[in-house]
Amino acid sequence: MLAARPAPAAEFLIPVAHGAGVAALREGALVLTPLDYEAAPPASLLARYRAGRDAFAETGSPALPQGLNLGAQLAWMEALDPAGLAGATLLPWAQYWAWFLSGAAVSEVTSLGCHSDCWAPFAGDFSAMAIRRGWARRFARRARADAVVGTLRPDIARRTGLSPAVKVLAGLHDTNAALLAARGALGPGEASVLSTGTWFIALRLGEAATAPLPEARDCLVNVDIAARPVPSARFMGGREIAALIGEGVGEGVGEGGLAVDAPADQPRLLAAAEAVLAAGALPLPTLAPGCGPFPQGVPRWLAEPVDRDSRRAAACLYAALVADVSLGCIDARARLLIEGRFARAEVFTRALAALRPDLAVDAAARDNDVSFGALRLVLPALAPPGGLRRIAPLAPDLAAHRARWQAAIASQRSAA
Repeated sequence: MLAARPAPAAEFLIPVAHGAGVAALREGALVLTPLDYEAAPPASLLARYRAGRDAFAETGSPALPQGLNLGAQLAWMEALDPAGLAGATLLPWAQYWAWFLSGAAVSEVTSLGCHSDCWAPFAGDFSAMAIRRGWARRFARRARADAVVGTLRPDIARRTGLSPAVKVLAGLHDTNAALLAARGALGPGEASVLSTGTWFIALRLGEAATAPLPEARDCLVNVDIAARPVPSARFMGGREIAALIGEGVGEGVGEGGLAVDAPADQPRLLAAAEAVLAAGALPLPTLAPGCGPFPQGVPRWLAEPVDRDSRRAAACLYAALVADVSLGCIDARARLLIEGRFARAEVFTRALAALRPDLAVDAAARDNDVSFGALRLVLPALAPPGGLRRIAPLAPDLAAHRARWQAAIASQRSAA
């Protein structure tokens, strides 16, 4: 009988976090509780802040609602505690956790460049506004995402049982971790990635990815771990699907268990999609006000489905239609890799493949690409688990469905 082998000891901790988050530290403690990016700053403060923003062409950051621009959060924090922020060290959210784990204070470019208003991606440095307002000099020194910034704090090592020799990396923005995973699967060359979850984010890779973006359609310029600009477009797909299919909140699941990605449900949902197309059932955008390529759209149904499967299938078709627009905004070419949870939703992936016959569409075999991308920081040659799955387009022609959807949106705009 073979003896059980002990699990290997952890060697690295890699913080990964959402963008538009910031912590202000002073004397080893938080100055203020970090703000929620869905919290709305006072209207008068937001108006003053926006009057001083740099041009979209410089920052690649559109004016976003609530606190989704990191600069808006910093302006609010200054108003709440001007003296405290003046003497504070600023850390992006992922690097706050690197500090929490190791005691080392650093910044990192994928978080600085994530719709922050504080970064100029084409210049590779802080934006003019960040310099003008004094924020640039308050951010902790920059480190690469793969840099070891320290080892685990002894008190955390004692409480967790981890070794105090565990190395802590600077870490990175979650979408950029998914991008790093996708690049490992795709290899070099022209390609686009659609990362799916609460947010659906389309990212274009390649030397030719420098065309101007439509600012008003929730397009932005991210930066990768090497500080290279990455044209991007996004919408809150997971939340919109949840709103369309049930009462619950989450990434595609309502309280009634209406998940669109459950493997056992895929044959039923594909069958329901044919009925939805025949009935002309269409949701109009947007269910996430201020976000996506139709930020001012007023949501409503055309021929709203009454049964659960049809509603789920219609939500997936809607997500494919919006994703198609976002991919057009970044001039997606050649190949498309869909990763994340909704890569398992066949109505969505196959509808998108039908809408984009110009692209070879693949799906990641697993939905843990954020963690896999993070692992590639320490193991750059790591092979992607499971490989890729080529997506077959839906058999029905979706051109008429798309045209009707576009006409309804145009009519709604004309009436507004």
